[in-house]
Order: sequence, then structure tokens, then C-alpha cells
Amino acid sequence: MHACAAVHDYPSPPMERTIVELLAHKRDGHALSGDEIRRLIADFVRGDVADYQLSAFLMASYLNGLSDDEAVALTFAMLNSGKVLDLANVPGKKVDKHSTGGVGDKVSICLAPLVAACGVPVPMVSGRGLGHTGGTLDKLEAIPGFRTDMSTEDFIRIVGEIGTCMIGQTNDIAPADKRIYALRDVTATVECIPLIVASILSKKLAEGIDGLVLDVKVGKGAFMKDEARARALAEALVRVGTGAKKKVVALLTRMDAPLGREVGNANETREALEVLHGKGPADLVECTRLLAREMLLLGGVVKDAAEADTKLDHAITSGDAVRTMEKMVAAQGGDAKVVADPSLLAMAEKKVPVLAERSGFVTEIDALTVGLAGVAMGAGRTRADQAVDPGVGITLDKKPGERVEKGEPLATLHLREGQDATSLAARVASAYTVAEAAPPVLPLLVGRIE
Repeated sequence: MHACAAVHDYPSPPMERTIVELLAHKRDGHALSGDEIRRLIADFVRGDVADYQLSAFLMASYLNGLSDDEAVALTFAMLNSGKVLDLANVPGKKVDKHSTGGVGDKVSICLAPLVAACGVPVPMVSGRGLGHTGGTLDKLEAIPGFRTDMSTEDFIRIVGEIGTCMIGQTNDIAPADKRIYALRDVTATVECIPLIVASILSKKLAEGIDGLVLDVKVGKGAFMKDEARARALAEALVRVGTGAKKKVVALLTRMDAPLGREVGNANETREALEVLHGKGPADLVECTRLLAREMLLLGGVVKDAAEADTKLDHAITSGDAVRTMEKMVAAQGGDAKVVADPSLLAMAEKKVPVLAERSGFVTEIDALTVGLAGVAMGAGRTRADQAVDPGVGITLDKKPGERVEKGEPLATLHLREGQDATSLAARVASAYTVAEAAPPVLPLLVGRIE
């Protein structure tokens, strides 16, 4: 007894909470320490924390929120659950871009080679489409032979040799994120901003980048429908990314109507390649250049936006951007001839026009409706294990602000024989609003956060 009593003369170290105590602490609205979050995620990956326990943490986080310190700790715990790429031997500051996704958003395909041609290495780990938004990997795989399942060693080598490489998430990059996202999907916790931030940043920081430019979409076709929520997400991403000692800038861009004139896979890739040739629709070109400017500034190769524009113009007019894309496509097993001639990308053989029922100005195209129509025709997926048809898609012959006469095509569907053209055309037609007066011109750029 006396020996035991003597021990209590000294302060006892704080006891480590059990997992259940940790969950109760978060449930009751208290913050967890960085060590507690790291232990939770490490034990989950190792199998010592069950799915239902991690789900309890996710719901407690959804209901009570996470502080910035907690979000940084969660980001690093997920980041360090797998391999963090070492790009130290690649000269220059490495900068990537991430978009929260939208209909017709094919910017990455032209952005990465354009920025790389200007001297900023772009290591890009991208995703597949799910729901109404398309995925960069699906679009790139419309190029015959193109491989997105490169090893991390090949990825690093290609970035070093060419300046950019675009692959999918490998099993050893942020594996905790894959498992946690699957749980978020079935526990109604997807829309929790701190969890979104940790998911995005853990994957992006695993690329070994120095800087990140974020394109946070806002509008009917975006994940975040209203500006306040989109701005809150952008601000959180910048704060947590900066807390992780990275240079991060976020742009809010409008996603009410689809971006560009093409929705699908082969047709979106073709449109993105046209941008590298100095062509392409104005909104796609503008979005690409807005993000490219920010990437060149973070990469330290220009001192201001004017110098960035000059550099971007030269990369396109000199053909450097096209040549960089050709090298990347060839290095990843693809047919580089389609870069020089994007029309070589195969499209579905049946074309069905969607005709205007009245004359006037297009005032609105509901991006969500168009995106869901693309999914219905096979250009997208509703389950992660579904295949997509690269050749089907939608061409938007008329965009908001443009005049249309009764009987003129609003859009053109690219379909396979046997598909229900009537119902698909009706669906796309319902996305259009035509009125007598032209709509106000709204800027693509909604805001900038750094």
C-alpha cells in the first residue's frame, strides 16, 4: 500500500483515450488532438478500428465540424497512410490543379500540357466520372491506347522527362481516403466540408507538389450549388492547404451551363485538344487560362498575369503545348496522332438533332439535366464499376446568349444504333430555356481566394 501511495506523489501522465472514449469526446463537440486523429486513422487502416467506429467519427465530424487543426491532422493522417511521391529530382516548383467537377469540365486535359510547356512541372493524379460529372481519366482513355494506370516510378520519370503525366489514384496513394470515402458515401456524410478538404488535399499532397490551384465550381451543374457553400469550401481548402505548408490558390468559377460545347468523352477530349491549337470555345479557353496563370505564378516562372499571358500565348503559337501533349500521350501508350488531328477521335455514328420549338435567345442550359442525359446515353456512370462508352455524347450547338430560330438545332446527340433517341432528345431539350430577350452576361470567374 505504501509503495503504491508513494507513486501518487507525482503527477500522472494523461491516459490515452480508448477509441470509444475518443469517439464520445468528438460526439460531445470537443476537438481531438493531432495524435488522436493520427492514431484513429492508422488503427483504421491497420484493421484495429472497425468500419462502424470510423463511421461514428465521420458522423460526429459532420454534426460538430472539425477545426482547422483537426482538418490538417486528418489530411496528413490520410496522406501518410500510403506512399508520398518524391519529386525532388524534378527541377522547378511542382504545381497541380484540382477541380471540384462539373459538366463539360475537360480543362485538365489542355491545362496540364500547356502549363508544362511553360516550364512548370504538373504531376496530376485524376479521377473517374461518377454521377452527372465526367472524369478526366475516362476522357483521356478515349485516346486509343492511352494508359492511366502507370506505376508511381513511371509517373515520376515521365514528369521529369516531359513535364507532366496524368494518371489515376494508385493503391498506394492515400489508401485511407479510398476506404473513408466509401464509408462517407453510405453514411450520408459526403457533404461535410472538412472531410471534403481532407479527401482532396490528402491525394493532391501525396503527389509531392509545391503548390495547388483549385477550381471550385458553383452553380446548378456543380457539387456546390450556391456561392456561399462554394466559397466556404474554397476558403477551407486554402486555409488547410496553407496550414500544410503548401502554396494554395482557389478560384470560384460558374457552372450553371456546361463548360464548352461538348459533353461526353471522346468529344470533350477533342475539344480540349483544340485549345492547344489556339482554338476552342471562349468559356473553355478562359477557364483554362485563368487557372494556367495561377499555376505559372505559383511555379515562379512569371512575376505577374501579363507575363503569364505572354508565356501562354507563346506556348500555343509556337506549338510547344501541342508537342508536350504529344510526348505525354506517347509516353503513356496512346496514339499521339490524335493530338495533331483531334478529329481522329472516334464518335458514335448516329447523329440526332434536338430542334428548337421557338425562336429567340438561349437564356439557360441546365447543366445537371445535360449531365444526367449524358449518363443515360452511356457517357457516364452511376456506379464506380460501370464502363463508359467513349463515343457517345452531346454537342451544344447553341449556348446561353446565342440566337436560335425555330427548327434549328439546339444540340446534337451522338448515339449508338438502338438507343432511345426520342426520350434522350426530349431530356436534352428540357435543359434549354429560350426567351425573347438575350440574358445578362455573367462572368465566368466568381471569386479568387488565397
